[in-house]
Amino acid sequence: MAPRRVVVLGSTGSVGVSTLELLAHAEEAIDLVALTAGTKVEALAEQALRWRPRIAVIADETRLGELRARLDGSGVEAAAGPNAVADCARDGADWVMSAIVGAAGLAPTLAAARAGSTIGLANKESLVCAGPALLAIAKAAGGAVIPVDSEHSAIFQAFEQHNADRVLRLILTASGGPFRSLTREAMKNVSREQALAHPNWDMGPKISIDSATMMNKGLEMIEAAYLFAMPPEKVDVIIHPQSIVHSLVEYQDGSTMAQLGCPDMKTPIACAWAWPKRMNWPAPKLDLAAIASLTFEAPDEERFPALRIARECLTTGGGAPAAMNAANEVAVEAFLQGRIGFLDIATIVAHALDAMNSADELTEVGNDDAVYQALMIDASARRVAAQVLSRL
Repeated sequence: MAPRRVVVLGSTGSVGVSTLELLAHAEEAIDLVALTAGTKVEALAEQALRWRPRIAVIADETRLGELRARLDGSGVEAAAGPNAVADCARDGADWVMSAIVGAAGLAPTLAAARAGSTIGLANKESLVCAGPALLAIAKAAGGAVIPVDSEHSAIFQAFEQHNADRVLRLILTASGGPFRSLTREAMKNVSREQALAHPNWDMGPKISIDSATMMNKGLEMIEAAYLFAMPPEKVDVIIHPQSIVHSLVEYQDGSTMAQLGCPDMKTPIACAWAWPKRMNWPAPKLDLAAIASLTFEAPDEERFPALRIARECLTTGGGAPAAMNAANEVAVEAFLQGRIGFLDIATIVAHALDAMNSADELTEVGNDDAVYQALMIDASARRVAAQVLSRL
């Protein structure tokens, strides 16, 4: 068989690194076409020298000279800029890992969908900002979108497509993050370092803060509704501090199917890589006797209003999820910079959405020019969120 042509978008992030570590165990031949990164030139160059892709792309165009210097004599082509990243995605690779964090991943992910690639999707924003368009484009092009988030991968594995009309609920599990037991009053003064200290997962700064606010679970509710064609009222969240049960599917006959595993991102990546088969790799083994107990509790939307905001955006539809995501990115960055308090994140998002709704700026994102429409809503939401931030 011909080697499987692979592109890794966001190769220097935690998911990208895990993807390359996992591909070292792949049983089939791999033709690594491209690796891309945002600003981490040194890490990207090290990966390129190890894996020898045809091209390495840094999104930050000011770093191109440094990348070329580090790859000099290696035979690996160097390129830079968002357009070059999207070009790698539209090259028609067999399998594309979409692991770019933030709205920057939208355009290349849609490019991969139009090319008919099988996409391992770790970029939340592609689904949140343009989920229906992305899925329709991928289907029309003969490709597939396989979720890499552990929660959506769990549902993907437990969801019986032929019984989709018999599903009562999709139940996403959430660890509750580092502040699961804190009162809202106590959360007023939490530090950046405390918010970044996730109890179970090793993730990047933005995703770690989203976990602490539980905005990540709000985004995942929207993703799940789009991925599995479920109405908002059929998508729920439950707190599960051990992060062993990754999500559940409840059926009308009383059966609830769950996927369990150790908290390791390589497991859902392996599922996306090998689908519809299973990959053999040295995965950590689940020892339920050693774990001894698994606990669950209902989420508190008063202490974590991001869940309520996300559900309202999912119900509203149109551009509301994209606007929420963009406003959240602005607020999270401000918190990471020490400009606002932890509880101000959700406040900024809520005020930005109210302002945009009043101005009738939450328009629908259709299949035609989906990237343009989503990015216009994204830009508007960032502008409005910045205004709210300045007033705050």
